[in-house]
Amino acid sequence: MTETIADASRGWGSRVTLSALKFHPLAVVLLLAAAIRVPLAFWPNVVHADEIFQWLDPAWRLVGHDGIVCWEWRYGIRSWFLPSLLVGPVGLGDWIAPGGTGAFVAPRLAAALASLSIVASAWFFGARISRTHAIVAAFVAAIWFEFVSFAPHTLSEPLATAVILPAALLLTRTSQSPRHLAIGGALLALAFVLRFQYAPAIAVLALGACWRRWRDLVPLTAGGVIALAISGLADAAQGAVPFAWLIANVQQNLLYGRAAELGVSSPTAYLANFWTMWSAALVLIAFAIAQGWRRVPLLLAVAATDIAFHSLIGHKEYRFIFLSVAILIIIAALGSADWITRWAVARRATTSRALLAVMAGWTLISAALAATGTMPGVWTSGISEAKLAAELRDDPALCGLALYDIPFFVLLPGHERMVGRSPLYAFHGADPVATRDLAAMARKAAPAFNRILAHRDAAKDLPAGFALRDCRDIDGTDVCIFARAGGCEAAAATLFDLNDVLERVGINFSRVVQPPGENR
Repeated sequence: MTETIADASRGWGSRVTLSALKFHPLAVVLLLAAAIRVPLAFWPNVVHADEIFQWLDPAWRLVGHDGIVCWEWRYGIRSWFLPSLLVGPVGLGDWIAPGGTGAFVAPRLAAALASLSIVASAWFFGARISRTHAIVAAFVAAIWFEFVSFAPHTLSEPLATAVILPAALLLTRTSQSPRHLAIGGALLALAFVLRFQYAPAIAVLALGACWRRWRDLVPLTAGGVIALAISGLADAAQGAVPFAWLIANVQQNLLYGRAAELGVSSPTAYLANFWTMWSAALVLIAFAIAQGWRRVPLLLAVAATDIAFHSLIGHKEYRFIFLSVAILIIIAALGSADWITRWAVARRATTSRALLAVMAGWTLISAALAATGTMPGVWTSGISEAKLAAELRDDPALCGLALYDIPFFVLLPGHERMVGRSPLYAFHGADPVATRDLAAMARKAAPAFNRILAHRDAAKDLPAGFALRDCRDIDGTDVCIFARAGGCEAAAATLFDLNDVLERVGINFSRVVQPPGENR
């Protein structure tokens, strides 16, 4: 095979054939990154409810199944582009392993593999300086705990980052071509659709790459328009006005303050997050960033813009600035590679020993941070809910499930993994239909379901005949399965179908408890 891959580093003009790729250091690092990430796709934790209700459940509905329609989709503030992308993995996973498990794992595998673009991008940014910089940058991107943690999750932030960094690599080449600019523009437009809140950072990257040759904006814009047109077609295919979701999102969150209802934080909250996540290692990382930013000044400007913009928004979550986190860690890795070369020059020695020491240092820091602070809660977030879901989903006698005055986050595994094809009902204190007497409403509708999820201390309020079966600790309280014998008569609870209740209750029922380390 004659196809080749050009090495981007200075002074390394050789071209590596694909037949020899398995011996290439980049391939080794990518295999390491995949070996760490792929098993996590099967680990049933859910870091944020959005990965299920905003993206996987809509994709599940596109495949033709029932799903949960949260308030964001009822208000039309989400693009159909990402759910449309996930239809393939969701459908394939459901075909291979029916029952919800395959539809959950397959898109997580796809997301984990997509995250490898961050590792590859780090390599090529470093390769522009030296082989040492390439190895260190890619290795750090492969093993850094935050990159690994977010990799298998179907969230817009890591997916957009996995697109933006390759675009940045293309747009910061020494010699540009219309084709590279068009591809870079298409990738940036795709990232915008995935996470439009990255628009200021995307704009800084695009303008920074073209400011010496403004005519480069023409092919870049052309590529972006094509990608946006494809996104618009995904909306139109679902009967939505293309990009109406963007206007609705700004309206609901900025004008009506929907996001603020989920909690607000001070403008300095993200700076505090860095201390929370990186602890004392923040000092070393800061020194490394100060050393390495000159290698990629435009990337630092992109990260700073992203943090500054998100700091102006009242509702903050650490994942919102994942793009900045990825960039800052890559810059820090480049800075640490500078230290290696300085050490080698000062001692007139080879870099191998210092390279191993720096890689070991990054590994120890990453492992320590992954096992301490807020991270143990992140690794196990959603596990109790998944165990409850598995118990219900595997229950052959289940013919209807009711949620009794419990928050929405208990449903993190999703509709299919919780109840399969069985009906799902809800009795919630904020529902205007049920507030007159929640317990009485549940008793009247009881023939429609034979399983209830409720807090342990709600047992006295449940309909007669339901006995405690099993409990799991969720957010510090026991959520339990209560069961009765017999079948179900769906007509008894038509008013309390979950999606109907969600429509009446709105964002109050959709509120979830944020994972450890998040701001409120």
